[in-house]
Amino acid sequence: MARSSDLRKGTVIERDGDIWLITEYKHSTPGNLRAIFQLKLKSLTTGQIQSLRASASDSFDVAYLDRRKAQFLYKEGTDSFIFMDEETYEQFPLPADLADEAMGFVKENTTVDVTFHDNSPIGIDLPPQVTLEVTWAEMAVKGNTATNVKKDATVETGMAVKVPIHVKEGDVIKLSTLTGEFMGRATD
Repeated sequence: MARSSDLRKGTVIERDGDIWLITEYKHSTPGNLRAIFQLKLKSLTTGQIQSLRASASDSFDVAYLDRRKAQFLYKEGTDSFIFMDEETYEQFPLPADLADEAMGFVKENTTVDVTFHDNSPIGIDLPPQVTLEVTWAEMAVKGNTATNVKKDATVETGMAVKVPIHVKEGDVIKLSTLTGEFMGRATD
């Protein structure tokens, strides 16, 4: 149990049978009144956003999260991704609704950190950037030399990205996992 004053941005709590990530935390003491804590919560199972106002006397259950290294093996249909725990070699599914966007940055046989709550996978943690090969890129228009011109491309995971006009099929590029933006060509 943790009191409202012990919580911080990034803490994960259990509430109403769900687990919630604190995305915003504000403490205020208006005039001579009691302290008020404004929390913005995001459900780690459904993605729902919720605001909560708490007093100093409120207490919350802090959720225990476990992170394990796991290798992405393959996508099973449209509803799950199959991973293998690197310590136990046990295979487990991660539901697509929990990781679908992030999986555009992960190619098969890549190791990532998978977050667990009560031995159930709830998401993955990506490195700040990844390197992926361009499998398709639009043709550059001759004479189009304006700065910051972008064209459509597809990387080896099937994710669509915007790249500068000089990038071509077969190039290996760096992408930010936070924004999905092109960061440059990968150097060998």
